[in-house]
Amino acid sequence: MATKLLALACFRSEGYGDLSPRPHYPSMPSYPKGKGVSTQESRSVEQGSLPPEAKAATFSVLGMTCSACAGSVEKAVKRLPGIREAVVDVLNNKAQVLFYPTFVNEETIRETIEDVGFEATFIEDQMNERATQVCRIHINGMTCTSCSSTIESALQAIHGVQKAQVALATEEAEVQYDPKIVSYTQISEAIEDTGFEAILISSGEDISKVALKVDGCRTDHSMRIIEESLQALPGVQDLNVSPELNKISLSYKPDMTGPRNFINVIESTGSKRFKARIYPEGGVRETHRKDEIKQYYRSFMWSLIFTIPVFLTSMVFMYIPGTKNAFDTKVVNMLSVGMVLRWVLSTPVQFIIGRRFYIGAYKALRHGSANMDVLIALGTNAAYFFSVYSVLRAATSKDFKGSDFFETSAMLISFILLGKYLEVLAKGKTSAAIAKLMDLAPETATLLALDSEGNIVNEEEIDSRLIQKNDVIKIIPGAKVASDGFVIWGQSHVNESMITGEARPVAKRKGDTVIGGTVNENGVLHIKATRVGSESALSQIVRLVESAQLAKAPVQKFADRISKFFVPLVIILSFSTWLAWFLAGKFHWYPKSWIPSSLDSFELALQFGISVMVIACPCALGLATPTAVMVGTGVGASEGVLIKGGKALESAHKVNCIVFDKTGTLTVGKPVVVNRRLLRNMLLQEFLELTAATEVNSEHPLAKAIVEYAKKFREDDENPAWPEAQDFVSITGHGVKAIVRNKEIILGNKSLMLSHNIAIPMDAEEILAEAERLAQTGILVSIDREVVGVLAISDPLKPGAEEAISILKSMKIKSIMVTGDNWGTANSIAKEVGIETVVAEAKPEQKSEKVKDLQASGYIVAMVGDGINDSPALVAADVGMAIGAGTDIAIEAADIVLMKSNLEDVITAIDLSRRTFFHIRLNYIWALGYNLLGIPIAAGVLFPSTGFRLPPWIAGAAMAASSVSVVCCSLLLKYYKRPKKLDNLEIRGIKIE
Repeated sequence: MATKLLALACFRSEGYGDLSPRPHYPSMPSYPKGKGVSTQESRSVEQGSLPPEAKAATFSVLGMTCSACAGSVEKAVKRLPGIREAVVDVLNNKAQVLFYPTFVNEETIRETIEDVGFEATFIEDQMNERATQVCRIHINGMTCTSCSSTIESALQAIHGVQKAQVALATEEAEVQYDPKIVSYTQISEAIEDTGFEAILISSGEDISKVALKVDGCRTDHSMRIIEESLQALPGVQDLNVSPELNKISLSYKPDMTGPRNFINVIESTGSKRFKARIYPEGGVRETHRKDEIKQYYRSFMWSLIFTIPVFLTSMVFMYIPGTKNAFDTKVVNMLSVGMVLRWVLSTPVQFIIGRRFYIGAYKALRHGSANMDVLIALGTNAAYFFSVYSVLRAATSKDFKGSDFFETSAMLISFILLGKYLEVLAKGKTSAAIAKLMDLAPETATLLALDSEGNIVNEEEIDSRLIQKNDVIKIIPGAKVASDGFVIWGQSHVNESMITGEARPVAKRKGDTVIGGTVNENGVLHIKATRVGSESALSQIVRLVESAQLAKAPVQKFADRISKFFVPLVIILSFSTWLAWFLAGKFHWYPKSWIPSSLDSFELALQFGISVMVIACPCALGLATPTAVMVGTGVGASEGVLIKGGKALESAHKVNCIVFDKTGTLTVGKPVVVNRRLLRNMLLQEFLELTAATEVNSEHPLAKAIVEYAKKFREDDENPAWPEAQDFVSITGHGVKAIVRNKEIILGNKSLMLSHNIAIPMDAEEILAEAERLAQTGILVSIDREVVGVLAISDPLKPGAEEAISILKSMKIKSIMVTGDNWGTANSIAKEVGIETVVAEAKPEQKSEKVKDLQASGYIVAMVGDGINDSPALVAADVGMAIGAGTDIAIEAADIVLMKSNLEDVITAIDLSRRTFFHIRLNYIWALGYNLLGIPIAAGVLFPSTGFRLPPWIAGAAMAASSVSVVCCSLLLKYYKRPKKLDNLEIRGIKIE
């Protein structure tokens, strides 16, 4: 699995030359020399030149989680006739197969992989492996998990769709598909065939997009001219024109062009009468959310206008003598004025305002499923049409004394609409995290125009969405950084807490990177934009949080299973309740005194049946998990902890063992000088100047640490001028030597000094021994063949590492360190932080094996690492945590990305997941407990002993309240505070400049 993290250098302290880079995993493994494959053939597969009779095919295999999965796929494929070799790469979710086309074809191989239990897609052109596109679609009309399951099944049935996720809480679908096989139009049609409205939010993944509004374009011919001019631009990939909106949507390569170029082309086309700007549209999600809130509010208010008179005529005026006589006045036979009035007023509520429930029920039943709309439609229709029957009987009979239930159907619909309105309001708050992230980007930016010598010739304020790659942007104090980039001029401190969660402002100077959306505090900065649009760190974080909110937690499967049988079961219970009470009344199994004066036994039974039907709420069950996951992932993002959805959350709350990498995880990952000792009288500044002048010629990380240390003692610390070094020589594995100011300078380890016959004083020997004991690297400095000083270099422990390990221990979580470093350094660091179990000199695959051994011992394992070499272990672990990712987020390998470089967030991630799952359990207890308690009460269990019964309209109000209460329970997560132990944690250690 590819990862965007860069591998940090693996610092070792055995000697000056022991610093070696961490191994890098190739993107795909080469074919091994296996059964039936010669060395020459294996090499030819690697290089792409196959034997004439054999053919290579690559498959994308989704669903693999470990080497056992890869092994089962490999074995299944190798059993097929005509297979020369098969190699499965679990990290990249791919399989490469060498086969004879006369015996087997790609489709058979693909089907075999799917038979093993994984999703497989044949990648036709290996040079164009990124054939998969992702589109996000807003879906209107979903009411419960039955709706989302129906749409998901319909999407997954489309040939060419590789993966489809439908989230009820966000009302969105994310579809991975092959554009060569299926188009977005077909996906949209499939959703609309299931009876729901589909609106595209975004499509494509690797290309930037922009929508422009063109003013002054009045004819199709003008639009065609503009279209042709834009298509002629290099870098424009796709162009879509909406003439009725004067809108042009473009997909482009940001390395080659950008939105300002498009605007310039449009405005210079023809007689320059056209004007173009970024299309003025808010977030699609937010627009639809507001429309939905307005729609439910409007429906509820109209329903209330009709329902209040119905309620008053049936429940209030009938008990006031004057009005009772007026409403009891007969129109025809036993048909009264009150009956006619209630019929007239409740009909618009039932069929016009309540039309949405009929449509929803029809769509669900058409596809063989049943949802909440089915229950509402059945319940309200039973009440309404029985009331119509009563009206017709009263109109045709002179002695009919029945009553109507028009108030039941009207009040039911009103209360359900109120519940949906409150639910949509609450659900909007669960996705507030994404809105806050989107708001971080500034609206405008100051663009600088530079001449060939780098002097500013013009300043212009532009829309920040018009920034292109390599633009130079001016950031004044107090302003937001408009784009990802690096500083080319100026010094300042930048508050990056809104992106990384790091509270302390970070010093920025020439060459340092900055992140879009962060705040410049004191100085003026000029930055060069490097990543714009969808490539920016902010966009990546937003995408990751959006994906997390779409992803289902495994516990959600429980609700999905229940929802399949829930509505049919409720209908059966409702009918059984009505039948039981009807038969009991018919055969006088209960005394007549139980029947209220306004009802007969049939009507009493009908009310019990309707109450059971409407009190059962599948919505609460469907919202229990996704709303908590949405809020939890949003809170995590604000804390600098990016959680990739429900599965990561669910696994993290069970973690009882954490495997830590050392370099860059427990330690800073950057060697620094931690101590110095002069062994003869000389000025410190002179000593450091001579050492820095010698080391500035070396690219070795230890040499850079010495130069950085020497800079601190110079006034011109940004770009100091060191004395010239002559006859510079680097001795691999030992050190360096040069002539500086006519003095022979030698820096290196003990063996280098001895090889040059330089005596090592006893003081220096003691300092070296002490450095080795502390897992530091001792560097001897010799001037003119005399050792004059010693520098101790170390990769220091991260501030708060020891306390973090101590807190994990108090949480009953076992900590283990697995590192590629030597045993001496590993044991020293482990002892310092309080880790008892250590595995040192481990290769990346051995880290992965250690994780699997721990899992086999019954542990739920989290792996905390920082780069490419940790990828196998991050993937193998139950939860992979990428720490110190900064802007290079390990989207592929890690389940949780910790934006800051400290270990406190490991504790925050686990604590937040535990808190989120507490709320999920609470939601399930509430939703299931509510139904288990509410259905029997609605069925009349308490009626014989207490005389208490639940009228249908109260049952409907209770049903609506259950969904709102579940969402509100999830919203309580917004007030999450990280453990107090972290707030009281004393930060110790060395500040790394």
